[in-house]
Amino acid sequence: MFSVRCLAPLASAALLLALPAAAEEAVCAPVAKVPLERHLRQLSLDLLGRPPTMEEYKAFQAKGSVTAEDVRAMMKDESFYARMRNYHRALLRSNISSSVQGNGDYRVSGTPLSFAGNNSNTLRGGQSQRCDGEIAQDSCKANPQDPHQDNSTAPACRDAQGIPLPVSYDYDTNFYQCRQLDVASTAPELKFADCNALKADATYGKYVNFCDNRYLASAGRSVGYLCLPDPNKNTTNVLVASPATGVITAWVNPDQSANLKRLDRCGFDIKTDVNGRPTRDGVWAMQRGCVQREGYVTTPVQPYWSTTTETVKVCAVEAQDRAMNPYTGESCETGRFNRDRSCGCGDKMRRCEITAVHTARVAAFNEEPLFITDAVVRNDEPYFNILTTRRSFVNGPLSEFYKQRQGAGVFSIKSPADAATLPAVTYANDAQWSEYVRDSTHSGVLTTPAFLYRFPTQRARVNHFYEAFLCKHFAPAADASLPPPDDACNRENNLAKRCGCNYCHATIEPTGAHWGRFAERSALFLSPEQFPRLDVKCRDCALAGNTNCDGECSQYVMQAFDGDGANSLGLLKTYLYRTADEEKNIEGGPQTLVQRMMETGDLERCTVKRVWNEFLGRAMTAEEQRMYLQTLSQDFAKNNHSLKGLIEQVVMSDAYRRID
Repeated sequence: MFSVRCLAPLASAALLLALPAAAEEAVCAPVAKVPLERHLRQLSLDLLGRPPTMEEYKAFQAKGSVTAEDVRAMMKDESFYARMRNYHRALLRSNISSSVQGNGDYRVSGTPLSFAGNNSNTLRGGQSQRCDGEIAQDSCKANPQDPHQDNSTAPACRDAQGIPLPVSYDYDTNFYQCRQLDVASTAPELKFADCNALKADATYGKYVNFCDNRYLASAGRSVGYLCLPDPNKNTTNVLVASPATGVITAWVNPDQSANLKRLDRCGFDIKTDVNGRPTRDGVWAMQRGCVQREGYVTTPVQPYWSTTTETVKVCAVEAQDRAMNPYTGESCETGRFNRDRSCGCGDKMRRCEITAVHTARVAAFNEEPLFITDAVVRNDEPYFNILTTRRSFVNGPLSEFYKQRQGAGVFSIKSPADAATLPAVTYANDAQWSEYVRDSTHSGVLTTPAFLYRFPTQRARVNHFYEAFLCKHFAPAADASLPPPDDACNRENNLAKRCGCNYCHATIEPTGAHWGRFAERSALFLSPEQFPRLDVKCRDCALAGNTNCDGECSQYVMQAFDGDGANSLGLLKTYLYRTADEEKNIEGGPQTLVQRMMETGDLERCTVKRVWNEFLGRAMTAEEQRMYLQTLSQDFAKNNHSLKGLIEQVVMSDAYRRID
């Protein structure tokens, strides 16, 4: 049960001879080893995530020991690979659920399928407003919503380019107080069965233009409401009727210097802005105080996420499929599409999503790096292939995401390979993962969307790489000091040179350049063809004071905060303050960082420490580092960086087996 072990390196007699005199004073002491049954239980829990079965206990008791061959057999079990996936999930912090904006502005829901987020302000004139589900877009004149009003029939269902126009309107409750008509009401202006009855009344017929048939979900149809300027808001309670006698057509503010000067009766015009000026072609303006709704269309074409074959009812704006605004030429393939009434969700609603789609995509992105690490471990490849391999995997949601160019506005990701070469997996097959090869810009888990979104800046990416794979942390030296507050060094914009900051950033900034071609707060690869080192247009815009430059230059230096900035206008941001040698890091990408770290031995030593901590449940002590770290690191390297081989050495070590 007991054996004697000297607290000195046992792996190398030569190393013993090379130790200083102090090492010769090592004390030999009895070391308790765990019984066979406990050793088996430790191994089973650590490698397979479960205790041994009774049959396994009996088999090993009969055998009398657990051998290296037994450990290797355990490491071929699927439970071991699941265990390693969980290990890498924690190591990589592979969870971007809180890293991707999902505010719903690109989601559709309901019947008809419709946007119902902030973008509805632009499309219909009110937040969370949907289309008219009672009027078919292309039969817009057949059944007007408010026939009791003059000019209540839409003049046209679509414009000359086929873009849906409003087919009905409702009064916006941000400006109006809308109360349902009810013959039992105590308010005399509401004691009517419907808007036709109100229209016929000598006293209250003047409100006919503001008697609004609004859809009431509990009734399943539109019912009459009287909508008058809200008396509880100081912006609308000052409005007076115009004309003063007869049928009212507008509400006017006596103070024409106020911001809200006038509210006209609602109609179908969306080509006049709030100041009464016509909008340019391709731009639409909703009438103030009005929700102007298009109708619906029905289509047999199912959304990509659908599992049914029934016809689908979709709002006419969302049902469109255009590559660009036909008037302005602006793209419908970017995040702006949901605010442009000419774009739509595209073929099979590919630009849009539902909540379940967003959840499935995030889950798939979270799993992708774990499939990369699993392939390396399962095939017993050199472990650091997880940081350099171009191999990756897609399931249904990811395959369609890339091949159909989905997710505009939610995810900013360039397809990691030509769409034609990606495995074709249908959206519903979220459990089917297929292997493929990414293009040459990619480097293992370090360029997956999960890593890039989880660590959204170059500095965050460097920090996690150092922590996870080098076991190093950025912190100023214990004896670090700062100059006086008025020292010019404190105002240096380059953090690699700023006093105090430079202790860490002299390493962080040039190392972060390895991710310089991957945009921050996204997973978009900034190709040199599309994003050159210097963009002349961006430079000229910056020099002219146009720092927005039509939204095309967000990745470029557009403002100067120091002399370097002034000389760098129009420069891709990642090149700012970079030396010639550091610029090589940008073009080399994360691959060159890994290659450089491979030469130091830090990757091996850190992996040994992490595996030790994982299977012994604690970090190496100083004594254990002296005894095991160098030997295990060297053996790890000699054994082609086999993670299985390293784990085997750790769990068969004397330290793993002894009772603490």
